[in-house]
Amino acid sequence: MENYEPASNLLEGRLIMVTGAGDGIGKTAAMSYAAHGATVILLGKTIKKLEKVYDEIESAGYPEAVILPLDLQGATAADYATVAERIEEDFGRLDGLLHNAGILGDLTPLEHYDPETWNKVMQVNLTAEFLLTQAMIPLLRASQDSSVIFTSSSVGRKGRAHWGAYAVSKFATEGLMETLADEMDDKRNNARVNSLNPGATRTYMRHMAYPAEDPGRNPKPEAIMGTYLYLMGPDSRGITGEKFDAQVKR
Repeated sequence: MENYEPASNLLEGRLIMVTGAGDGIGKTAAMSYAAHGATVILLGKTIKKLEKVYDEIESAGYPEAVILPLDLQGATAADYATVAERIEEDFGRLDGLLHNAGILGDLTPLEHYDPETWNKVMQVNLTAEFLLTQAMIPLLRASQDSSVIFTSSSVGRKGRAHWGAYAVSKFATEGLMETLADEMDDKRNNARVNSLNPGATRTYMRHMAYPAEDPGRNPKPEAIMGTYLYLMGPDSRGITGEKFDAQVKR
């Protein structure tokens, strides 16, 4: 998908939620979706960061975004229900959902993994995704053409030593994606669900995982947006339950 060339109005008229939209890949995806015509719901825990993204979208002349502060670490099912009610009242549907938010946790052997950290990683990377998606399903079904993208990782497809809860949470995310894709694959064929591994990208999380790595070796988030746009837009209609990589393995 590196050479994918989306139409400038690819997402015109669509309502798309991006979690972890305050910085990194989430911010870049939100900006990219807005640049292609979408009204973006910016979901994250840090209001100041969300406001900055909102201002950048507004300054660029893109459709006005919506700020939705929510801390996935402590959010409950009731909180997600409230989010769904707000979207239902204001828009009546949801055309896209990018699950981008996530935390790294510890890079340490399972033998020494801190149980509290394990639970935090699972809460943000998996349970929050489940609860948010569950609350959004009626709104996604109300759309004529909706897409859900779960963020995966290479360590969520092949286990690797010391990646602990992060790797396990991404394996579970793949299972969540496949299960939801099968359940949403109905006669209307209007909802698709896929996973996307961004690969080594110049982000803060990558730096935390590989502090000695030269960040210049990895592409910026802007360079991998082709697959994010393809999966969110109508060109991928009918493709569901698949695992994608944002970068071609060389």
